[in-house]
Amino acid sequence: MLVLKNVDVFYGRVHAVRRVSLHVNQGEIVALIGGNGAGKTTLLTTISGLLRARGGSLGFEGRDITRERPERIVSAGISQVPERRLVFKPMTVADNLLLGAYHRYSLKNKTLISKDVDQIYEMFPVLGQRRDQPAGNLSGGEQQMLAIGRALMAKPRMLLLDEPGMGLAPALSQMIFRHVAELRDVFGLTVLLVEQNAKSALKIADRGYVLETGRIILQGPSEELLLNRDVQRAYLGRDVGDES
Repeated sequence: MLVLKNVDVFYGRVHAVRRVSLHVNQGEIVALIGGNGAGKTTLLTTISGLLRARGGSLGFEGRDITRERPERIVSAGISQVPERRLVFKPMTVADNLLLGAYHRYSLKNKTLISKDVDQIYEMFPVLGQRRDQPAGNLSGGEQQMLAIGRALMAKPRMLLLDEPGMGLAPALSQMIFRHVAELRDVFGLTVLLVEQNAKSALKIADRGYVLETGRIILQGPSEELLLNRDVQRAYLGRDVGDES
């Protein structure tokens, strides 16, 4: 579904992503893990078209999107939930959701979009209860739900999730990860998940890639990565000799 081949991305003179190749099959959750500064967010932003790859190619469902504009990529079926949520805080919850459907809006689609909003409220009931409140009044977990709902309003086939558990209490973070699993299991969405909490990400993912200083250094099924001692030591908070 998504294929990256030898992708290079620069921030000015900084070579942030180095010849990265990866793929995501339809219906998968694929985790991209790594430490701060590894290039994870840069890679998602490049897939979304907000940054341009200096080299390599990006393909989505057989279509070359390497040079596509961000709005064309959204229309093609890819939506991103950005790091730190970035909801429009002065606007109401309902208006934030409607913004997610901006490229679909027309009088003809107005009824359909209204039904889609109701589906988001069914998925996240707290958003329905607070639909008329400013998004800035929501808790961090509720803002994350809103950011996911806003992305879903674009009717994507692939969702790019950037650090959905960032800054959340453990219980709220686990609830968000359960919702991410539901997006695949119930709604059939394909998900590329960037997350520093490697254990939570790999538990719900089918496969994973480990990114370090802009390069893919490991990849494989999630079960194998969870048992990999290098991954355990670097990303799961365990030393090699810790079998607990």
